Amino acid sequence: MKLNFRKAGSGDLEFLLNLERESFPEFQQTSASNLKKGLKSSFQELIIAENAADNQPVASAVLFKYKHMLRLYSISVALQYRKEGIGNAIMEYIKAFALSNNFRSITLEVRESQSKLTDWYLSKGFEVIKPLKNYYQNGEDALKMGMKIRTEAIDKGNKNLIVIDQPYVWQNTGLKATIVSVKEYINNPLYQNNANFRIFNLCSSYKYQSYGYYVSLLASARGQRVIPSTSTIKDVQIANVVQALSYELNEQVNQILSKEKGTNLSLDLYFGQTPLKAYKVLAARLYQVFEVPLFTINFIKVDKWIIKNIKVLTFKNLDEAQKETLFYAAERHFNKKRYNFPRLNNYRYDLAILINPFEANPPSNKEALEKFRKLANKKGVYVTFIGKEDINKINEFDALFIRETTNVNHYTYELSRLAFAEGLVVIDDPWSILRCSNKIYQDELFKKNKIRTPKSFTLTKNMFEDKLLDNIRYPAVLKQPDSAFSLGVIKVNNKEEAKRELGLLFKKTDMVICQEFLYSAYDWRIGILDNKPIYACKYYMTQDHWQIYNWNSDAEDKSGNHETIAIDQVPEEIVSLAVKASSLIGDGLYGVDLKFVEDKVYVIEVNDNPNIDYGVEDQVLGDKLYQLIIDSLINRIEIMKNIRHINLINNKQINTGNQNK
Repeated sequence: MKLNFRKAGSGDLEFLLNLERESFPEFQQTSASNLKKGLKSSFQELIIAENAADNQPVASAVLFKYKHMLRLYSISVALQYRKEGIGNAIMEYIKAFALSNNFRSITLEVRESQSKLTDWYLSKGFEVIKPLKNYYQNGEDALKMGMKIRTEAIDKGNKNLIVIDQPYVWQNTGLKATIVSVKEYINNPLYQNNANFRIFNLCSSYKYQSYGYYVSLLASARGQRVIPSTSTIKDVQIANVVQALSYELNEQVNQILSKEKGTNLSLDLYFGQTPLKAYKVLAARLYQVFEVPLFTINFIKVDKWIIKNIKVLTFKNLDEAQKETLFYAAERHFNKKRYNFPRLNNYRYDLAILINPFEANPPSNKEALEKFRKLANKKGVYVTFIGKEDINKINEFDALFIRETTNVNHYTYELSRLAFAEGLVVIDDPWSILRCSNKIYQDELFKKNKIRTPKSFTLTKNMFEDKLLDNIRYPAVLKQPDSAFSLGVIKVNNKEEAKRELGLLFKKTDMVICQEFLYSAYDWRIGILDNKPIYACKYYMTQDHWQIYNWNSDAEDKSGNHETIAIDQVPEEIVSLAVKASSLIGDGLYGVDLKFVEDKVYVIEVNDNPNIDYGVEDQVLGDKLYQLIIDSLINRIEIMKNIRHINLINNKQINTGNQNK
């Protein structure tokens, strides 16, 4: 019999009472009033098992939830459905429930005189803890039994599942990964009800509607990270998509392959590794872009090296030498050093916050970082501060929050891209870093979408003529496309200054933005998260200077004053334009800089990685500002893991049954 599971409701009271009478002697029966309390209690979980064919209830289980332990109070199966294996399936469901809710053990009490039931529990993995004299009533002793949950299956160092058609052919058994068959993965409730697993799909075929295809599809539905995903399976089969995905790698590919004498090259990749040492770095980058466990990538050289195609490899078709290479790569991938989390409590999720303790002007000061840590811990999120040296450990986390100044040609972007490829929630995501790091991109984007900005145009190195400078209205501002914190932003007062500064800028970049100079005593900064405003600041220009930062000042603090304003006190046109501009970039965390000049609002730029400093941006909201960001990360994790959906499906179709109290 196939079963659906759901939480009991008030309409199940009569069914539950009938089960009590059928299943237990009077001294063990739960009264109607206690059942009613149990239905409303957050401390108890009353589960109904239904026949999937007609949705008729056939059994129940009552669970008591403690901090680290789940107590099985009773299992009851209706008389007409006994001896159909329902008790076995209920027990599997309870184990999966305990595992997915991070309980460390399950305990129960059983009448000592019920030897068959005791033996049944022993067969399910329970052990006798101690006898309980006169537990039910005089002369009715009990045995307290318990079992530890397979915490190793969800431990941060061993939550990896390799799904393969025939597990017995996998020779390397010393991995921090569990090797399971397709059938086991599809049918075992342990894997159905836990979003913490990371799935490595090594099935013999990924064709549409094959087992390999369905493993990736089911993993996605279960909220589990899976490599490859169904979208990746399709992507690597389409030449145009492969070219689009690999575009950002073209420069690196040609740099690394520059010494190759031929016009064709093939690389076999195993979990992001290749046996050819010269291409170790390239292999890791390719794995970030093409998230497939095993594949061959073929390059061809015309004028430059490009990716010709990708061929997905399957374990079944590997020869012995390739399998030996695979086992070695798997050991390096799964057994690398992991974080050891010193925890006193259970946490739902793990958040990595990237910081650089040596950065002169970090986006969050120490006090703000401590606020993030404490408030995240209170919400069940364990925070670990990481640095660039921890890049290989990023897959130990559920989310990455970057609190170090970002740039495209920087490890912050590489780490963001890697984290995204590993299935983490990422703020700042790699696309936000790319879009916010380049003012030329934003200039074109805002013009196209009719966002008011200061008048601007692009100067190009190879097409630059001095006479273009005659058309500029001075003073003007020259901007290096990837400038940040007022660095690479230069005010020029005449043609001679412009020509001199452009000569210096063109040594760093082929394109420069030239923008009209609009003076204001301060810039508005509107903080945006999930396309909603969360804070507003006025950043004042430094004394006797035209920018917020004056890096040539002798003062210790090189920035101007600030003033934090409640969102509802900010002119509506400023807030609405900030939201509109940031929504063109994405839905992450942004700081939109604007000027209000002569009754007109101008967008200057949208920044990823905006400042969240204790004593500045949090002056109005206080702790609530940090909570908003943590809540957004939690929400994104749960959407990524499909937790909200999983929490609703207590009606999983699995077989289950027996009785006890």
